[in-house]
Formats: sequence, structure tokens, C-alpha cells
Amino acid sequence: MVLHQMPRWSARLFRAPPGWRRTCVLGPSMGSRWLPDRWGMYSPLVCRGYSSASGSPEVMLTCKRYPVQRLPFSTVSEKDLAAFESIIPGRVITDPDQVEACNVDWLRSVRGCSKVLLRPQTSEEVSHILRHCHERNLAVNPQGGNTGLVGGSVPVFDEIILSTALMNKVISFHNVSGAKGSCHIGGNVSTNAGGLRFLRYGSLRGTVLGLEVVLANGTILNCLTSLRKDNTGYDLKQLFIGSEGTLGIITTVSILCPPRPQAVNVAFLGCPGFAEVLQTFTTCKGMLGEVLSAFEFMDAECMRLVRQHLHLAIPVQESPFYALVETSGSSVGHDAEKLGSFLEQVLDSGLVTDGTVATDQRKVQTLWALRERITEALSHDGYVFKYDISLPVERLYDLVIDLRTRLGPLAKHVVGYGHLGDGNLHLNVTAEAFSEGLLSSLEPYVYTWTAEQQGSVSAEHGLGFKKRHVLGYSKPPVAVQLMQQLKLLLDPKGILNPYKTLPAQD
Repeated sequence: MVLHQMPRWSARLFRAPPGWRRTCVLGPSMGSRWLPDRWGMYSPLVCRGYSSASGSPEVMLTCKRYPVQRLPFSTVSEKDLAAFESIIPGRVITDPDQVEACNVDWLRSVRGCSKVLLRPQTSEEVSHILRHCHERNLAVNPQGGNTGLVGGSVPVFDEIILSTALMNKVISFHNVSGAKGSCHIGGNVSTNAGGLRFLRYGSLRGTVLGLEVVLANGTILNCLTSLRKDNTGYDLKQLFIGSEGTLGIITTVSILCPPRPQAVNVAFLGCPGFAEVLQTFTTCKGMLGEVLSAFEFMDAECMRLVRQHLHLAIPVQESPFYALVETSGSSVGHDAEKLGSFLEQVLDSGLVTDGTVATDQRKVQTLWALRERITEALSHDGYVFKYDISLPVERLYDLVIDLRTRLGPLAKHVVGYGHLGDGNLHLNVTAEAFSEGLLSSLEPYVYTWTAEQQGSVSAEHGLGFKKRHVLGYSKPPVAVQLMQQLKLLLDPKGILNPYKTLPAQD
């Protein structure tokens, strides 16, 4: 084993705070670097299904917290239950404890009162269920992993919960033809989930090749092509991507799967200001180019909450802002050399003041946890008002500064973080409890401010229940009207995920 000479940028960039140790890593350009003395103090990455600890106050019913009226749907009868049991024997759940868990979103901010949970395994079973519900005028709430942030995955009233959790088989995988496969990830597709690596791979709209969808009346629409190019008529699958289960239930997906990168590097950096974050990103795009897969930013308040509530150590000196840069490629040496040159440049120019780099999987996940667990840390801080918006990159953080002044002591914390590469800001305001006064100070101010910047009121989490009334801030009246017409055409009785995505009509 050869201990490489520490490069100049590494010696200056990765200063060792007290209690840190120096470790040797192999590679022609990376040399040695500073790592925490006890990696065990970092908690492992957790799934998005986190919920508050047991014993927390019961979540208020959505219909009591928000001004919404139940539409004239039928209620589930014993005959309906018997019909469902004949379609999916043993998978009709009416036990209150089991159903209750699916009535509450993972943020514990909205809660329905459904009494029935259905767990189909095939498209045909979904078809039979929806045909019965359509005939009986029974409302249905499709639910995948129930990790949505806007109340789109849980009932508002007593809608039947149709879970796709058992529809999780990989049907086929074609390695030679571009790593295409078919799998049941309808929840991701129906919300057009963006994710941390949008910068590299784009949205699901570009990687979904085909869909199988069950319409409201039970009709199965099979558009499961696996072709990269198919220019025959209207691209119907795009109607359902991002429709949040309001136009049909996605049961099967044909998706393009990029190969797993052979070399992954993650740098966690401290920056003296947001202007320096922006300049670091510009430099990053210019110097890392084809290997850049993610660029995330976080403000100091985010990291303080992560440290306070989750007891995660921050492996750099305290800074006003932080950036997480990930490279993904096929050559360890090539990527390390490019990353090293980039880090030397941003350090010498004063854009970055401190940082650390990880290359092995465990430490990569540890650094990513500092970004991905911010939502969890916020949930420990009290009630969270969440906004997921797109803005011009140069204005991305201005709204956070503006709101801190506007809200003053009304809020505990106002924080901003997100995907700088695609102009996606996650704006979060915490308070001890839900407050109508605080809400009225936030809305519609946040949406008006966003609209004035020609931004989007929902960047990647959809509209769900909580944000359906603000669609007009991002779409003109003609577009909203056309969406409502499409809903009426595909779901004339409005049974699919009612009260979601589209504003209520008079």
C-alpha cells in the first residue's frame, strides 16, 4: 500500500478540527484526507417513512382543519366489502389499527377517516375493484409508499384506500437494449418525483418509456412500449405522469434504467455566502461537466437542526451555507483528478472555506444523510409549513431572507435548502403548533412572491390536497380549465383521488 503525498488543495481545504484523525485513502489524486474520528456518531440513512414517536398528539382530521366539503359519493356497505373480498380474498383490511396507519401522512399533518384498505396484486384486480367502485360511485384513494408531502396520498374523508404495496415485482429486465425494465413504481411516476439527481438524469418524464394504467371505470390502458423512440400520435403516458392518481391508477411501468456508476465521490463544503454557493455551482458545472450528478445547498439553520435533533456531527467548520457535490462516472482516477482540480479552484478563489470528501459507500451515505435527513430534523422541531418551489437560481434564497424579516417571532425557524442545479428551493417554516395566524402570513404571500419571479409553486412534490388551490399561480386559466376537462373525460364521476391536484369548481 502506498501513502500518496497530500495534494496542495487537500492540505488547505480539509483542515482538521480538534478530535479528528487523518486516514489514508488510495488513488492517484486524492491523497489523504480528514475524516471524523468516530463515524459511528453519524446515524444511518433512514427511509422516508419516518413518523413521530408514539405518544404524540393525534393528528387533526383534514376535514376539520381545512374548509372542505364531502362530495356526494356513496359509503361502503357490507355488500361492497363482500364484493371486494371476492376480488382479492384475504386482502380486504378493515381492522381499525391497520387502516389508521394509512389514513395519516408521514408528516402527520393531514388525516382521513377511511375504514377500508384494499391490497390488490395485479392490474386485473385493480380493474375489477375500480369497475365496482365506478358503478357504486365509491371514491378511491390510490396509495403507494405514503411518503408524499402535500397530502395527496391519504384520504380527505372516507375514500377507500387502494394500496399498490403488493404490486412490486420486476417483470423483465433487458440489459443489452439499454437496461430497460418493467416494475411497479406507480407512486413515483404519478407524482413525477424529481429527486436528488435531476441535474444528471432529468425527470421521470424523460425516462418512462411506457405505462399500464387502470382508468376510473376499470378499463386497462396498455401503453407498455419499451421503445426509446415512438412518434405515433398523442403521447398518452404523459397525461398520467404527475397526475397524482386523479386520472388513472398506474399499475406497471416500463422505465429506462441508467447503469450504476463505477466511481462516486461526494464533497461536503462550507461557503461564506449564497453568492459564493452560486459561483461554486457555476465553477462546478464548468469543471466537472459530464461527471457532475448532484449539487445540493443547505443553509446554516438546516445543519443546526440536524445537529440538535438528530445528533449528527457536521464534518466541516460552521459556515453560513453548505454545498454537497456528487460526481458519478466510470473511472476512479479520472473523476478524482477532476474533483481535485475543482476543489483547488474554489478554495483558491475563496468560494469555499472548508470541506471533506468521501469515496467509499458508507461515508458517502453519511455525508448524504446530512442533506436527506433535514426533513426529519424539521419534523422534530414542531409543526412544519412546507413549500417546494422553483425559482430563477439567482433569486433562490431571497425568499428565505424575506420571510425571516416578515415572520419575526411568529416562526421558530425559517430554513432553505434544495437542488441548486434545477432551481428547486425547499422552504420550511417551523412553529410550536399549527397556527392560522402564521399560515395567513405565509399564504398567499409565498405563492404571490413566487409567481412574480415566474417561478413554480410546486417543483417536484405535486399539489396533492394542500396545494391544489394555488395551481393558478403557475398556470393560466385556460390551462387549468383544460386540466379540469381532461379529468371530466377520464373520470366523469370524479371517484379517483378526489379533492386533490385541481382546484374545487363552483
